[in-house]
Amino acid sequence: MSIFIPTYFSPISQYSEIIKSETIVFEMEDNFQKQSYRNRCYIYNANGKLLLNIPVKHQLKEGRKKTKDTLVENAFPWQDQHFKSLQSSYRVSPYFEFFEDDIAYIFEKKYKYLQDVNIDTFLFITDALQLSSYFTKTEIYQTKTSEKDFRLLADIKHHPEKIVDNYIQVFDDKHGFIPNLSILDLLFMEGPNAISYL
Repeated sequence: MSIFIPTYFSPISQYSEIIKSETIVFEMEDNFQKQSYRNRCYIYNANGKLLLNIPVKHQLKEGRKKTKDTLVENAFPWQDQHFKSLQSSYRVSPYFEFFEDDIAYIFEKKYKYLQDVNIDTFLFITDALQLSSYFTKTEIYQTKTSEKDFRLLADIKHHPEKIVDNYIQVFDDKHGFIPNLSILDLLFMEGPNAISYL
């Protein structure tokens, strides 16, 4: 069993561990942390690395808040912005058109909770890569666990030692290879062959 924190179109490092895991457990009882992959991902655009950030609601005088209780701030058109960014960044990639209609659902559905967005992105990726989408959820937070613990991969400051071999990226002739972007970068460039890179 391997334990992960659901993140927004997770980085490649997280999926390289997900595909090796027989059983996936999603951490539901952790506290929300700002500047983590919980509500952001990075893609490649004409200017280099681009941040896509889901705005979340912050309450006055809030203490620690669990990620599962974190609300999406829908006062901003973040879904339109993210989808347009993906289209402008990847429309010339080999596989974007193949997945465009299926991924559009995530940017049309209205979400209340951040965790629901992240689970839907996981389900989209597992379907696109033809992986098992079965997972369980934690009911209590454990600081130490007997499972393989990959919760640290949700932390932006954590830099995995080995990610994947270099692959062709849309703008690598301008900016070179950028490692550990969102799994979407690998998916749109390699399609079903992404599995061999992971």
